[in-house]
Amino acid sequence: MAGLMPGELSHHGTSDGNSGKSSIEKQEESLGRWYMSRKEIEEHSPSRKDGIDLKKETYLRKSYCTFLQDLGMRLKVPQVTIATAIIFCHRFFLRQSHAKNDRRTIATVCMFLAGKVEETPRPLKDVILVSYEIIHKKDPAAAQRIKQKEVYEQQKELILLGERVVLATLGFDLNVQHPYKPLVEAIKKFNVAKNALAQVAWNFVNDGLRTSLCLQFKPHHIAAGAIFLAAKFLKVKLPSDGEKVWWQEFDVTPRQLEGRCHLLNSFAC
Repeated sequence: MAGLMPGELSHHGTSDGNSGKSSIEKQEESLGRWYMSRKEIEEHSPSRKDGIDLKKETYLRKSYCTFLQDLGMRLKVPQVTIATAIIFCHRFFLRQSHAKNDRRTIATVCMFLAGKVEETPRPLKDVILVSYEIIHKKDPAAAQRIKQKEVYEQQKELILLGERVVLATLGFDLNVQHPYKPLVEAIKKFNVAKNALAQVAWNFVNDGLRTSLCLQFKPHHIAAGAIFLAAKFLKVKLPSDGEKVWWQEFDVTPRQLEGRCHLLNSFAC
């Protein structure tokens, strides 16, 4: 796995001179630097400079998302942990090229980090063994080979090196927010098809994870779009409370909601 070493990325460190700001302000500012327009993401990707076109990068993105979903399920971690790992990966490749970094090595590192961040840690050994078996699933001897000390230590060294590269690339910013919480909290207030609405909306959010949506829009906007699409899919009328309509809970305008829905729907199809 090639990639810039931490010392080369020291300017992305955590010292930002914002000590006078509140924790909420710092958190919002931290999250803000991860949002870009779709055009910026597609045209200014580091991978583009290395000859990887948009179609190929889209395939690579979906590939590591599928890998992380499989890895997370085998490690028996919650969906939120898997989602955090995926977002770490998206953010990494927003700043680093696929041509210089093996996506599955980076994804394995991101799962290990996500487990710690979401307080659902899995032993490094388990992460390495399961990851190796998935990567080499077509090789019947892989499960036994990774148990050999020399092979395991080589993989361990690679993942620990990768962890330093990922942390430096992310600027040691491991703050992630997901659409799940605002989605569930909003649906609890509805008196229509709560379980079905929540499940379909949750699925839309998970589908969106395989795209760059989380790099374009805030979590509560994605949640609003997922609820709207789920209601449309189920043919359910969302409630309004007097003069207040449901989408106002998400601090989103009708035009913004329409845009989020269009993108979420197009990506999910």
